[in-house]
Amino acid sequence: RAVTMSVSHSSRLNKLVREQYMRLPQDGLVQVTYVWIDGSGEGVRCKSRTLDKEPKSIEDVPEWNFDGSSTAQAEGSNSDMFLVPVRMFRDPFCLDPNKLVLCEVLKYNRKPAETNLRHTCKKVMDLVKDSHPWFGMEQEYTLLGINGHPYGWPDNGFPGPQGPYYCGVGADKVYGRDIVESHYKACLYAGVKICGTNAEVMPSQWEFQVGPCEGIEMGDHLWMARFILHRVCEDFGVVATLDPKPMTGNWNGAGCHTNYSTEEMRREGGLKHIEAAIEKLSKRHDYHICVYDPRGGRDNSRRLTGHHETSNIFEFSAGVANRGASIRIPRQVGQDGCGYFEDRRPAANCDPYAVTEAIMRTTVLNETGVETKDYADH
Repeated sequence: RAVTMSVSHSSRLNKLVREQYMRLPQDGLVQVTYVWIDGSGEGVRCKSRTLDKEPKSIEDVPEWNFDGSSTAQAEGSNSDMFLVPVRMFRDPFCLDPNKLVLCEVLKYNRKPAETNLRHTCKKVMDLVKDSHPWFGMEQEYTLLGINGHPYGWPDNGFPGPQGPYYCGVGADKVYGRDIVESHYKACLYAGVKICGTNAEVMPSQWEFQVGPCEGIEMGDHLWMARFILHRVCEDFGVVATLDPKPMTGNWNGAGCHTNYSTEEMRREGGLKHIEAAIEKLSKRHDYHICVYDPRGGRDNSRRLTGHHETSNIFEFSAGVANRGASIRIPRQVGQDGCGYFEDRRPAANCDPYAVTEAIMRTTVLNETGVETKDYADH
C-alpha cells in the first residue's frame, strides 16, 4: 500500500500563480522581514514592513515593536516589545533588494527579554575578542509530516534499522532531499555562513553546518539558518523539528555539536591549549548541561544516554576521534598538534548564544561552579 504523505494544505496552493505576483516590480520600495526568538526560547517569529529605500547596513533598519502577549513574552496589559535590528541578510524568498533582519527583543523598560540570550553573549564575546574564538555548529533536525510522524516513514510501523541512511543516496534511503538542497541554496543567497549538509543516521533526519563564525556571529547565523529552514519547510508543507529525541527506541537523537577554537589553539603547539580548555570544561560539566538545552538539561537527558553516538549526561569524557565522548578531538588535530575540538553535548534545540557564551566563560574567562559572573560593570 502506498504511503500517504502528510503535508500542509497551503503547500498545495498553485505556486505558479504566486510567481506571477512575485515578479512584479517594487518601484524602489523594499520589503524588510523582522525575525526574532519568541518566549519559548526555541521558536522564531517574523513580520514584514516596507521601507522607502534599500538599507545598506543594519543602522539603516529602524527599530520596531510587536505584541509580546501573543508570543509568551509580555502581559496583555503592557504588551509592546521592542525589536532591535542586529544583523541583516538578503531575502531568498522575496529576492533582492528585500531583506531578512534578525532582531534582539527588549521589554518595555529596554531591558532584554528573558529569552534574549544574545544580550549577555555579546558582552562576553566583546570581553574575549582578543582570543578570536571561532565556532562551527552542526545543526541536526528531523523532517515530520504535518501529522507529526517522521516524513517518509510508513504510516504504520517503521523503516528498516539504522545503517544505510547516513550520507545515503537513493529513494529508499533518504527522504526530503529537495527541502535540504533548497535550504542550502537559500542560506547561500541570504549570506548565511552555511558550510555543508548531509543525511543523518536516522531516516528523515538531516544536518547542516554553519561556520566558521567568530564570536557573536555564530548565534546570529545559526538562528537565521533555522528561520530559513522553517520557512523552506513551510513551502513544502512539512515540519522541521529540533527535538533532541524525536523518536524513542533504537533511533539516534538530534544534537548541535559545537566546534570551537581560539587563536592560540589554531597555532603550532595549540594542542596544549586545547587540552587545558577541556580540563576546565571537565570541572564544570553540570553548568554546561544546564545551558545546553532550553529546559535545564531535561531535553538532553532523553538524548545523552551513552548510546547512539552520545556520552552519558551524568559523566564528562573526552577522547580523540571518540563520538561517544562529551568532547571529541578530531584525529587530524591530534596528528597536527593544533586546531579545534568538538563539544558533542549541546542539544539540537539549544540556543547557540547560550552555548557559545558558556564555552567562553569557562575556557577563557576561567569561571568555575554553576554561578555565572556579571560583567556589566567591567
